[in-house]
Amino acid sequence: MTEKTTGASYAAAGVDIEAGDRAVELMKEWVKKTQRPEVLGGLGGFAGLFDASALKRYERPLLASATDGVGTKVDIARQMGVYDTIGHDLVAMVMDDIVVCGAEPLFMTDYICVGKVHPERVAAIVKGIAEGCVLAGCALVGGETAEHPGLLGPDDFDVAGAGTGVVEYDRLLGADRIRTGDAVIAMASSGLHSNGYSLVRHVLFDRAGMSLDQHVEELGRTLGEELLEPTKIYSLDCLALTRTAEVHAYSHITGGGLAANLARVVPDHLHATVDRSTWTPGAVFDLVGKAGQVEQLELEKTLNMGVGMMAVVPQESVEVALTALADRGVDAWVAGEITERGEHTEGAALTGSYAS
Repeated sequence: MTEKTTGASYAAAGVDIEAGDRAVELMKEWVKKTQRPEVLGGLGGFAGLFDASALKRYERPLLASATDGVGTKVDIARQMGVYDTIGHDLVAMVMDDIVVCGAEPLFMTDYICVGKVHPERVAAIVKGIAEGCVLAGCALVGGETAEHPGLLGPDDFDVAGAGTGVVEYDRLLGADRIRTGDAVIAMASSGLHSNGYSLVRHVLFDRAGMSLDQHVEELGRTLGEELLEPTKIYSLDCLALTRTAEVHAYSHITGGGLAANLARVVPDHLHATVDRSTWTPGAVFDLVGKAGQVEQLELEKTLNMGVGMMAVVPQESVEVALTALADRGVDAWVAGEITERGEHTEGAALTGSYAS
């Protein structure tokens, strides 16, 4: 008598379709909170739908798109078991890139990859993404949750997203608008944001032997709480500023640091000088530097040093711009200026010493 064998199945391979369906049901209420009037249909279709007839009010609409993730910051969320803030980081990374050219964020899609679907965990991640979309003024029109057993551990996950915005052609911001004498306005970051975590984790955990639940006096909270602080979303603040004051360009300070990102929007014949003495970086930047004996220039090439977004405006718009940002609760200040580029200068540089 032969022994009966059991055929292979998706579940036996580690993929739980029912858990995925439950995750979708749990996330629906959060996705609804992001809806704009141009969005058609609901969650669960094969594609998200956005009514492009809304763009008829534009003379020459330009679509702006961006895609990004949040890097190894997801590992901090995993270790802490906190999943409802990492989505803010994702939206900020995508939509604040889009607003740099003056574009209004329209909609976003996400991709969540997990080793094992825990419905409540996936729903918490989507909750954070949805809340971030509300802060950015865009709709979350769809996404994908993929279960990859064997490739990822049961508690491992990663997130990525893509977004689309629109800007009128003759209102496009960028290097061609920048002029000699323009002022560079810095907007404060909420901390590390979502960049440089490979360096931060190596320094604080591997070299300094710190732990996430360790209370750090200079931070005023635990290390984990500091490292999981959500990235500030500037999209609506930047759009409001362009309606209030003349803005020539924005620069989103992400991977590569302040000078390198600012240089991306400076024309070849001009130079941006940023004066370090105009602000004091938050305590977390000093902590990383001292714990890993990281040289200042290396920190500045990797981290935002307390500045998450920069605006380049004409001098006559400075006071109006600062007032408009203050009215929206954005900590901002004049940090530098635009000058003619010398023979041996690059697009942007930091000068002086940080204020103590």
